[in-house]
Amino acid sequence: MSNYIFTVVIEPDEAGFHAYVPALPGCHTFGDTVEEVRTNIAEAIELHIESMVKDGEPVPVEREPLFITRLSVPVAV
Repeated sequence: MSNYIFTVVIEPDEAGFHAYVPALPGCHTFGDTVEEVRTNIAEAIELHIESMVKDGEPVPVEREPLFITRLSVPVAV
């Protein structure tokens, strides 16, 4: 068994929370609470990686350092 570490983005949405993994396109899920979406995304990651390995695809490795930031951008409209 291997351990993988991925950045997960959890955002509020209209129905609760949405989580996705930028390094694994298509790997996302939803939940009513943060704890539920954390559980769901862990399962989604596991299934996503199992599928990649089964299909002979390489599992991506995130590069370090990783920066996540918020920017305020003025836009003339």
